[in-house]
Amino acid sequence: MKRIIAILLALVCVAALVSCKKSEKMVIGITEYEPMNYKDSSGKWIGFDTEFAEAACKKLGRTPEFKVIDWETKEIELKAGNIDCIWNGLTVTEERRENMAFTSSYLINEQAIVVKAENAAKYTDKASFAGASFVAESESAGQTAVESDFPDAKFTAVESQAMTLLEVKAGTADAAVIDVTMARAMTGAGTDYADLVIVTGISLTNEEYAIGFKIGSEDVAKFNDIIKTFRSDGTLSKLAEKYGVADLLIK
Repeated sequence: MKRIIAILLALVCVAALVSCKKSEKMVIGITEYEPMNYKDSSGKWIGFDTEFAEAACKKLGRTPEFKVIDWETKEIELKAGNIDCIWNGLTVTEERRENMAFTSSYLINEQAIVVKAENAAKYTDKASFAGASFVAESESAGQTAVESDFPDAKFTAVESQAMTLLEVKAGTADAAVIDVTMARAMTGAGTDYADLVIVTGISLTNEEYAIGFKIGSEDVAKFNDIIKTFRSDGTLSKLAEKYGVADLLIK
């Protein structure tokens, strides 16, 4: 009998250890998106949101695990428990508030129009895009901007913001609408898209980035405290400088 009790106690202890181990891991839903979450030459995840998440998780004694997801089904992934949060330049919208809880915002963002440099001169205002074909990531703020600002445009939704740049570069679309953070990091001189530029003088939607959790998650309050701490101790400022988004940091 004593042996049976000992075995049962051992099993309980193992289960407790496994449960504890699981609770230490935080699965973060992302897409590959420079400068927020992307890989360096060695294949390691880097970026503003990557380092922000690593620093925040370390403070809470948790280990971040970055999981690439389909952005179109991010709410489903979150609700199903396949990920613990979405932390990837996530725009706060009222529609999304119906499906997730947001932390306080930490970066300002806006949508930018990207075209081939050789065509930039002909795009001076929204009217000049009449007849142009647009691409944006499916279910993204970019898609919302196209549908709002260019309702009559020929529009194609693609699976990622990076793919929109490939479409414009290949000439299969005239313009891409993506987050300005990504547009600044991935286009122009010295980038893989040196022949693409951001159209200036045309304002689209202004937005804010936050971390998205399940509705009712206790992690929202915990990460709000960390965001507040990282603002005051300079952690966010240093990361923003490192990844070229200092002017977008919410202070």
